[in-house]
Amino acid sequence: MGKIILTGDRPTGRLHLGHYVGSLRRRVELQNSGEFEKIFIMIADAQALTDNADNPEKVRQNIIQVALDYLSAGLDPEKSCIFIQSMVPELTELTFYYMNLVTVQRLQRNPTVKQEIQMRGFSEEADENSNKKGTPVGFFCYPISQASDITAFKATTVPAGEDQSPMIEQCREIVRRFNSTYSPVLVEPEILLPDNQACMRLPGTDGKAKMSKSLGNCIYLSDSAEEVTAKVKGMFTDPGHLQVSDPGKVEGNTVFTYLDAFCRPEHFEKFASCFVSKKSSFTFTSLDEVKAQYRQGGLGDMMLKNFLAAILNDILEPIRARRAELEKDIPAVFEVLRKGTECARKEAAQTLEEVRHSMRIDYFNDPELISGK
Repeated sequence: MGKIILTGDRPTGRLHLGHYVGSLRRRVELQNSGEFEKIFIMIADAQALTDNADNPEKVRQNIIQVALDYLSAGLDPEKSCIFIQSMVPELTELTFYYMNLVTVQRLQRNPTVKQEIQMRGFSEEADENSNKKGTPVGFFCYPISQASDITAFKATTVPAGEDQSPMIEQCREIVRRFNSTYSPVLVEPEILLPDNQACMRLPGTDGKAKMSKSLGNCIYLSDSAEEVTAKVKGMFTDPGHLQVSDPGKVEGNTVFTYLDAFCRPEHFEKFASCFVSKKSSFTFTSLDEVKAQYRQGGLGDMMLKNFLAAILNDILEPIRARRAELEKDIPAVFEVLRKGTECARKEAAQTLEEVRHSMRIDYFNDPELISGK
Protein backbone atom coordinates (compact mmCIF):
# COMPACT_ATOMS: atom_id res chain seq x y z
CA MET A 1 0.00 0.00 0.00
CA GLY A 2 1.27 3.46 -0.91
CA LYS A 3 1.44 6.52 1.29
CA ILE A 4 -1.89 8.20 2.03
CA ILE A 5 -2.65 11.59 3.58
CA LEU A 6 -5.66 12.57 5.68
CA THR A 7 -5.98 16.03 7.14
CA GLY A 8 -8.58 18.77 7.47
CA ASP A 9 -10.06 21.72 9.32
CA ARG A 10 -13.16 22.61 11.31
CA PRO A 11 -15.43 25.02 9.40
CA THR A 12 -15.96 27.52 12.22
CA GLY A 13 -14.57 30.44 10.25
CA ARG A 14 -12.27 31.38 7.42
CA LEU A 15 -8.76 29.91 7.51
CA HIS A 16 -5.94 32.06 8.83
CA LEU A 17 -2.15 32.21 8.63
CA GLY A 18 -1.83 29.74 11.48
CA HIS A 19 -3.63 27.15 9.35
CA TYR A 20 -1.54 28.12 6.35
CA VAL A 21 1.91 27.66 7.88
CA GLY A 22 0.79 24.89 10.23
CA SER A 23 -0.43 22.54 7.52
CA LEU A 24 -2.16 24.08 4.48
CA ARG A 25 0.97 25.29 2.72
CA ARG A 26 2.58 21.91 3.33
CA ARG A 27 -0.49 20.09 2.01
CA VAL A 28 -0.17 21.85 -1.32
CA GLU A 29 3.53 20.97 -1.49
CA LEU A 30 2.83 17.32 -0.64
CA GLN A 31 -0.05 17.20 -3.12
CA ASN A 32 2.28 18.31 -5.88
CA SER A 33 5.22 16.14 -4.81
CA GLY A 34 3.90 12.93 -6.36
CA GLU A 35 4.97 10.97 -3.27
CA PHE A 36 1.45 10.09 -2.13
CA GLU A 37 -0.95 7.61 -3.66
CA LYS A 38 -4.05 9.31 -2.24
CA ILE A 39 -4.77 12.59 -0.47
CA PHE A 40 -7.95 13.22 1.52
CA ILE A 41 -8.77 16.72 2.76
CA MET A 42 -11.72 16.87 5.14
CA ILE A 43 -13.98 19.76 6.08
CA ALA A 44 -14.73 18.59 9.62
CA ASP A 45 -18.23 19.95 10.08
CA ALA A 46 -19.37 17.14 12.42
CA GLN A 47 -16.48 17.89 14.75
CA ALA A 48 -17.25 21.60 14.55
CA LEU A 49 -20.78 20.86 15.78
CA THR A 50 -19.45 19.28 18.99
CA ASP A 51 -19.06 22.76 20.46
CA ASN A 52 -21.39 24.65 18.11
CA ALA A 53 -24.53 22.50 18.34
CA ASP A 54 -26.61 25.55 19.22
CA ASN A 55 -25.38 27.41 16.14
CA PRO A 56 -25.34 25.02 13.16
CA GLU A 57 -25.76 27.92 10.75
CA LYS A 58 -22.25 29.09 11.67
CA VAL A 59 -20.88 25.73 10.57
CA ARG A 60 -23.13 25.57 7.51
CA GLN A 61 -22.02 28.96 6.18
CA ASN A 62 -18.33 28.34 6.80
CA ILE A 63 -18.15 25.12 4.79
CA ILE A 64 -17.97 27.14 1.60
CA GLN A 65 -15.50 29.57 3.17
CA VAL A 66 -13.08 26.78 4.03
CA ALA A 67 -13.54 25.21 0.59
CA LEU A 68 -12.71 28.55 -1.03
CA ASP A 69 -9.61 28.87 1.15
CA TYR A 70 -8.51 25.35 0.21
CA LEU A 71 -8.87 25.88 -3.52
CA SER A 72 -7.43 29.38 -3.53
CA ALA A 73 -4.38 28.20 -1.57
CA GLY A 74 -3.65 25.62 -4.26
CA LEU A 75 -5.38 22.38 -3.34
CA ASP A 76 -6.35 20.69 -6.62
CA PRO A 77 -9.51 18.49 -6.69
CA GLU A 78 -7.88 16.48 -9.48
CA LYS A 79 -5.11 15.48 -7.05
CA SER A 80 -6.80 15.72 -3.64
CA CYS A 81 -10.18 14.41 -2.53
CA ILE A 82 -11.87 17.30 -0.70
CA PHE A 83 -14.96 16.19 1.21
CA ILE A 84 -17.47 17.07 3.92
CA GLN A 85 -17.17 14.92 7.05
CA SER A 86 -20.86 14.62 7.99
CA MET A 87 -21.71 13.42 4.48
CA VAL A 88 -19.64 10.27 5.10
CA PRO A 89 -21.80 8.39 7.67
CA GLU A 90 -19.33 5.49 7.77
CA LEU A 91 -17.11 7.69 9.93
CA THR A 92 -19.81 7.87 12.62
CA GLU A 93 -20.16 4.09 12.73
CA LEU A 94 -16.41 3.62 13.06
CA THR A 95 -16.36 6.16 15.89
CA PHE A 96 -19.02 4.16 17.74
CA TYR A 97 -16.97 0.95 17.54
CA TYR A 98 -13.76 2.69 18.62
CA MET A 99 -15.46 4.15 21.69
CA ASN A 100 -15.36 0.66 23.21
CA LEU A 101 -11.56 0.61 22.92
CA VAL A 102 -10.88 3.84 24.86
CA THR A 103 -11.46 4.60 28.54
CA VAL A 104 -12.86 7.81 29.96
CA GLN A 105 -9.70 8.15 32.01
CA ARG A 106 -7.50 8.01 28.90
CA LEU A 107 -9.52 10.76 27.23
CA GLN A 108 -9.23 12.88 30.36
CA ARG A 109 -5.45 12.63 30.19
CA ASN A 110 -5.25 13.83 26.59
CA PRO A 111 -3.47 17.23 26.89
CA THR A 112 -5.04 18.62 23.71
CA VAL A 113 -8.54 17.78 24.97
CA LYS A 114 -7.80 19.35 28.35
CA GLN A 115 -6.44 22.50 26.73
CA GLU A 116 -9.37 22.84 24.33
CA ILE A 117 -11.90 22.29 27.14
CA GLN A 118 -10.25 25.02 29.18
CA MET A 119 -10.05 27.41 26.23
CA ARG A 120 -13.78 27.03 25.56
CA GLY A 121 -14.75 27.58 29.15
CA PHE A 122 -16.27 24.14 29.70
CA SER A 123 -16.36 22.86 33.28
CA GLU A 124 -16.58 19.41 34.85
CA GLU A 125 -20.08 20.14 36.06
CA ALA A 126 -22.62 22.44 34.44
CA ASP A 127 -24.28 25.01 36.68
CA GLU A 128 -27.69 26.24 35.58
CA ASN A 129 -27.39 29.26 37.87
CA SER A 130 -24.13 30.48 36.37
CA ASN A 131 -22.39 30.74 33.03
CA LYS A 132 -20.57 27.44 33.53
CA LYS A 133 -21.15 25.00 30.72
CA GLY A 134 -20.55 21.29 30.95
CA THR A 135 -18.38 19.55 28.36
CA PRO A 136 -20.45 18.03 25.51
CA VAL A 137 -19.83 14.29 25.17
CA GLY A 138 -19.19 14.75 21.47
CA PHE A 139 -16.45 17.26 22.17
CA PHE A 140 -14.95 15.06 24.88
CA CYS A 141 -14.78 12.17 22.38
CA TYR A 142 -13.11 14.33 19.74
CA PRO A 143 -9.93 12.15 19.66
CA ILE A 144 -11.98 9.05 18.92
CA SER A 145 -13.80 10.78 16.07
CA GLN A 146 -10.47 11.95 14.70
CA ALA A 147 -9.13 8.39 14.85
CA SER A 148 -12.14 7.29 12.82
CA ASP A 149 -11.43 9.94 10.19
CA ILE A 150 -7.79 8.93 9.89
CA THR A 151 -8.24 5.16 9.87
CA ALA A 152 -11.24 5.16 7.52
CA PHE A 153 -8.88 6.12 4.71
CA LYS A 154 -5.95 4.06 6.05
CA ALA A 155 -3.91 7.24 6.18
CA THR A 156 -0.20 6.76 6.72
CA THR A 157 0.52 10.47 7.13
CA VAL A 158 -1.29 13.32 8.89
CA PRO A 159 0.15 16.81 8.25
CA ALA A 160 -0.71 18.83 11.35
CA GLY A 161 0.54 21.32 13.89
CA GLU A 162 2.42 20.35 17.03
CA ASP A 163 -0.71 20.72 19.18
CA GLN A 164 -2.21 17.73 17.37
CA SER A 165 0.54 15.30 18.39
CA PRO A 166 -1.41 13.92 21.41
CA MET A 167 -4.42 13.32 19.16
CA ILE A 168 -2.38 11.34 16.64
CA GLU A 169 -0.80 9.30 19.42
CA GLN A 170 -4.26 8.43 20.75
CA CYS A 171 -5.25 7.35 17.25
CA ARG A 172 -2.21 5.07 17.14
CA GLU A 173 -3.26 3.54 20.45
CA ILE A 174 -6.74 2.83 19.10
CA VAL A 175 -5.27 1.21 16.00
CA ARG A 176 -3.02 -1.03 18.07
CA ARG A 177 -5.87 -1.97 20.38
CA PHE A 178 -8.20 -2.79 17.48
CA ASN A 179 -5.62 -4.80 15.55
CA SER A 180 -4.63 -6.84 18.60
CA THR A 181 -8.24 -7.43 19.71
CA TYR A 182 -9.59 -8.38 16.29
CA SER A 183 -7.25 -8.58 13.30
CA PRO A 184 -4.68 -6.27 11.66
CA VAL A 185 -7.02 -4.19 9.51
CA LEU A 186 -6.13 -0.63 10.50
CA VAL A 187 -3.00 1.41 9.71
CA GLU A 188 -0.99 3.37 12.29
CA PRO A 189 -0.52 6.95 11.07
CA GLU A 190 2.48 9.23 11.51
CA ILE A 191 2.19 12.95 12.13
CA LEU A 192 4.04 15.23 9.70
CA LEU A 193 5.00 18.42 11.53
CA PRO A 194 5.96 21.71 9.86
CA ASP A 195 9.65 21.75 8.97
CA ASN A 196 10.03 25.34 10.18
CA GLN A 197 10.11 25.64 13.98
CA ALA A 198 8.34 29.03 13.85
CA CYS A 199 5.45 27.36 12.03
CA MET A 200 4.82 24.80 14.76
CA ARG A 201 2.37 27.11 16.48
CA LEU A 202 2.08 30.60 15.04
CA PRO A 203 1.09 33.07 17.78
CA GLY A 204 -1.79 35.47 17.46
CA THR A 205 -1.21 39.08 16.47
CA ASP A 206 -1.64 39.95 20.16
CA GLY A 207 1.29 37.75 21.14
CA LYS A 208 -0.86 35.04 22.71
CA ALA A 209 0.31 31.46 22.32
CA LYS A 210 -2.05 30.50 19.52
CA MET A 211 -3.73 32.23 16.61
CA SER A 212 -7.41 31.49 17.16
CA LYS A 213 -10.64 32.59 15.51
CA SER A 214 -12.34 32.71 18.92
CA LEU A 215 -9.67 35.05 20.30
CA GLY A 216 -9.95 37.48 17.39
CA ASN A 217 -6.18 37.59 16.86
CA CYS A 218 -6.03 36.17 13.33
CA ILE A 219 -4.83 37.29 9.95
CA TYR A 220 -7.10 35.48 7.47
CA LEU A 221 -6.05 34.22 4.05
CA SER A 222 -8.93 36.21 2.61
CA ASP A 223 -8.06 39.50 4.35
CA SER A 224 -7.52 42.46 2.05
CA ALA A 225 -4.09 44.06 1.77
CA GLU A 226 -5.34 46.94 3.89
CA GLU A 227 -6.63 44.61 6.60
CA VAL A 228 -3.36 42.68 6.70
CA THR A 229 -1.32 45.87 7.00
CA ALA A 230 -3.54 47.22 9.78
CA LYS A 231 -3.30 43.97 11.76
CA VAL A 232 0.48 43.83 11.39
CA LYS A 233 0.83 47.43 12.58
CA GLY A 234 -1.11 46.50 15.71
CA MET A 235 1.11 43.50 16.47
CA PHE A 236 2.74 42.85 19.81
CA THR A 237 6.53 43.43 19.76
CA ASP A 238 8.99 44.10 22.61
CA PRO A 239 7.35 46.21 25.35
CA GLY A 240 10.79 47.37 26.47
CA HIS A 241 11.67 48.75 23.04
CA LEU A 242 10.28 52.22 23.76
CA GLN A 243 12.70 54.27 21.68
CA VAL A 244 14.12 53.38 18.27
CA SER A 245 17.61 53.65 19.77
CA ASP A 246 16.81 51.14 22.53
CA PRO A 247 18.16 47.59 22.18
CA GLY A 248 15.29 45.25 21.41
CA LYS A 249 14.45 41.64 22.20
CA VAL A 250 13.91 39.21 19.36
CA GLU A 251 12.80 36.26 21.48
CA GLY A 252 9.08 36.41 22.21
CA ASN A 253 8.66 39.25 19.72
CA THR A 254 5.65 38.35 17.57
CA VAL A 255 6.87 40.25 14.52
CA PHE A 256 10.10 38.26 14.46
CA THR A 257 8.21 34.99 14.94
CA TYR A 258 6.20 35.81 11.81
CA LEU A 259 9.36 36.81 9.94
CA ASP A 260 10.92 33.46 10.89
CA ALA A 261 7.86 31.74 9.43
CA PHE A 262 7.45 33.73 6.22
CA CYS A 263 10.61 35.67 5.34
CA ARG A 264 12.70 34.40 2.40
CA PRO A 265 16.08 35.62 1.07
CA GLU A 266 14.48 37.20 -2.00
CA HIS A 267 12.31 39.43 0.16
CA PHE A 268 15.25 41.63 1.22
CA GLU A 269 15.90 42.87 -2.29
CA LYS A 270 12.23 42.99 -3.24
CA PHE A 271 11.20 45.07 -0.23
CA ALA A 272 14.44 46.95 0.48
CA SER A 273 12.52 50.23 0.58
CA CYS A 274 10.87 49.19 3.86
CA PHE A 275 14.17 49.85 5.62
CA VAL A 276 14.60 53.35 4.26
CA SER A 277 13.22 56.47 5.95
CA LYS A 278 14.13 60.14 6.34
CA LYS A 279 15.92 59.40 9.63
CA SER A 280 17.68 56.11 8.87
CA SER A 281 18.50 53.63 6.15
CA PHE A 282 19.56 49.98 6.31
CA THR A 283 20.58 47.38 3.77
CA PHE A 284 19.95 43.79 4.85
CA THR A 285 20.53 40.51 3.03
CA SER A 286 19.35 38.11 5.73
CA LEU A 287 17.01 37.91 8.70
CA ASP A 288 19.97 37.29 11.00
CA GLU A 289 21.30 40.74 10.06
CA VAL A 290 17.92 42.29 10.89
CA LYS A 291 17.86 40.55 14.27
CA ALA A 292 21.41 41.69 15.07
CA GLN A 293 20.54 45.31 14.28
CA TYR A 294 17.36 45.17 16.36
CA ARG A 295 19.24 43.76 19.35
CA GLN A 296 21.84 46.50 18.98
CA GLY A 297 19.27 49.27 18.71
CA GLY A 298 18.43 51.82 16.05
CA LEU A 299 15.93 49.74 14.11
CA GLY A 300 12.34 50.82 14.70
CA ASP A 301 9.35 48.53 15.08
CA MET A 302 7.49 50.29 12.28
CA MET A 303 10.17 49.40 9.75
CA LEU A 304 9.89 45.77 10.80
CA LYS A 305 6.12 45.85 10.57
CA ASN A 306 6.17 47.47 7.13
CA PHE A 307 8.57 44.74 5.97
CA LEU A 308 6.40 41.97 7.41
CA ALA A 309 3.21 43.45 5.93
CA ALA A 310 4.85 43.62 2.50
CA ILE A 311 5.91 39.96 2.75
CA LEU A 312 2.50 38.74 3.89
CA ASN A 313 0.65 40.66 1.20
CA ASP A 314 3.07 39.33 -1.41
CA ILE A 315 2.26 35.77 -0.30
CA LEU A 316 -1.48 36.33 0.04
CA GLU A 317 -2.11 38.33 -3.14
CA PRO A 318 -2.27 35.32 -5.52
CA ILE A 319 -4.46 33.48 -2.99
CA ARG A 320 -6.84 36.45 -2.82
CA ALA A 321 -6.93 36.66 -6.62
CA ARG A 322 -7.83 32.97 -7.00
CA ARG A 323 -10.49 33.29 -4.31
CA ALA A 324 -12.09 36.22 -6.15
CA GLU A 325 -12.39 34.07 -9.30
CA LEU A 326 -13.79 31.07 -7.40
CA GLU A 327 -16.42 33.24 -5.71
CA LYS A 328 -17.90 33.99 -9.12
CA ASP A 329 -19.15 30.39 -9.41
CA ILE A 330 -20.08 28.99 -5.99
CA PRO A 331 -22.14 26.09 -7.47
CA ALA A 332 -18.94 24.83 -9.10
CA VAL A 333 -17.22 24.80 -5.70
CA PHE A 334 -20.08 22.76 -4.23
CA GLU A 335 -19.76 20.35 -7.15
CA VAL A 336 -16.11 19.84 -6.19
CA LEU A 337 -17.25 19.00 -2.66
CA ARG A 338 -19.97 16.65 -3.89
CA LYS A 339 -17.59 14.66 -6.08
CA GLY A 340 -14.96 14.58 -3.36
CA THR A 341 -17.50 13.33 -0.82
CA GLU A 342 -18.61 10.54 -3.15
CA CYS A 343 -14.98 9.46 -3.51
CA ALA A 344 -14.45 9.58 0.27
CA ARG A 345 -17.57 7.49 0.96
CA LYS A 346 -16.34 4.68 -1.29
CA GLU A 347 -13.02 4.52 0.53
CA ALA A 348 -14.58 4.69 4.00
CA ALA A 349 -17.19 2.06 3.12
CA GLN A 350 -14.46 -0.38 2.11
CA THR A 351 -12.65 0.10 5.43
CA LEU A 352 -15.89 -0.22 7.39
CA GLU A 353 -16.65 -3.50 5.63
CA GLU A 354 -13.23 -4.82 6.68
CA VAL A 355 -13.73 -3.57 10.24
CA ARG A 356 -17.14 -5.24 10.56
CA HIS A 357 -15.75 -8.49 9.17
CA SER A 358 -12.81 -8.35 11.57
CA MET A 359 -15.21 -7.81 14.50
CA ARG A 360 -17.44 -10.64 13.20
CA ILE A 361 -20.50 -8.40 13.06
CA ASP A 362 -21.11 -8.69 9.31
CA TYR A 363 -23.91 -11.14 10.09
CA PHE A 364 -25.57 -11.34 6.69
CA ASN A 365 -22.27 -12.09 4.98
CA ASP A 366 -21.56 -15.14 7.14
CA PRO A 367 -23.03 -18.27 5.42
CA GLU A 368 -22.09 -20.50 8.36
CA LEU A 369 -23.95 -18.28 10.84
CA ILE A 370 -26.98 -18.01 8.57
CA SER A 371 -27.14 -21.76 7.98
CA GLY A 372 -27.22 -22.42 11.73
CA LYS A 373 -24.47 -25.04 11.49
